[in-house]
Amino acid sequence: MDPTAPAAAAPLDRIRVGSAPDSWGVWFADDPAQVPWQRFLDEVAEAGYEWIELGPYGYLPTEPDRLREETGRRGLRVSAGTVFTALHRGPGVWEETWEQVARVAELTRAVGGTHLVVIPAFWRDDKTAEALESPHLTAEQWRHLARGTERLADRVRDAYGLTIAVHPHADTHIDTEANVARFLDATDPRRVGLCLDTGHYAYCGGDSVELIKTYGERIAYLHLKQVDPAVLAGVVERGTPFGPAVRQGVMCEPPRGVPALEPVLAAAQGLGTDLFAIVEQDMYPCPPDQPLPIARRTRAFLRTCGA
Repeated sequence: MDPTAPAAAAPLDRIRVGSAPDSWGVWFADDPAQVPWQRFLDEVAEAGYEWIELGPYGYLPTEPDRLREETGRRGLRVSAGTVFTALHRGPGVWEETWEQVARVAELTRAVGGTHLVVIPAFWRDDKTAEALESPHLTAEQWRHLARGTERLADRVRDAYGLTIAVHPHADTHIDTEANVARFLDATDPRRVGLCLDTGHYAYCGGDSVELIKTYGERIAYLHLKQVDPAVLAGVVERGTPFGPAVRQGVMCEPPRGVPALEPVLAAAQGLGTDLFAIVEQDMYPCPPDQPLPIARRTRAFLRTCGA
């Protein structure tokens, strides 16, 4: 044994690492700027991941038998599906919301997934940066958001046996430390879990380790991501919307950015619960040959963290 070699990180045996179409530059079900789904599946397995998310509904095959066959023969398993909701708009959007949630939840359950990642609606368009509504919710809209999310959690659990994990996200109404805390304090911890995305939370000024310490019982799922602090400083100074910020490289591969993932993973391990930790490096659009080398390096880095 080399006495000068760094000590191996303690194994994170409660953390199940995966990746997602997002790390291959996939934001939409069908877009010529994105790699074909077959290439994503081939490369995510080649990079050393076992778990994946479905990504935008319709990007991967939506017929369960075919999707199970395509993932299974590559040694891949599905952790979760993803939906966007606008529950702050009140009961009038419920039927439309449930229609799109149900199809994603049904596919997720059919292929063995256990979670549904719920992302609030953007308040500005992620392509054009046009403001679609106010970035600030009224007290009534906060009530709609909290009660609607609880209703959604109950329905998803009862109908599909899935756990929802609400994802704080840049350019949505659940973004900063204050807004995340307000949302968590307004919802039932027995019903509504949180997907902590380390990159988005840092992008919006939050401290992931502190969030885990304060609201550990709410952490149901993790997205692993880092931001480039130099790029972020310019984004904040100019008020750049999230979509253009991604094209400027605000999200970077670890360990080149913040937050440091080692303490985040250690804090998550300390919760004593099994958690998915899915790598998501936003980089839409990107050259088709860019994602695989980054994915390999990221997976190797996470192994040095014990994951």
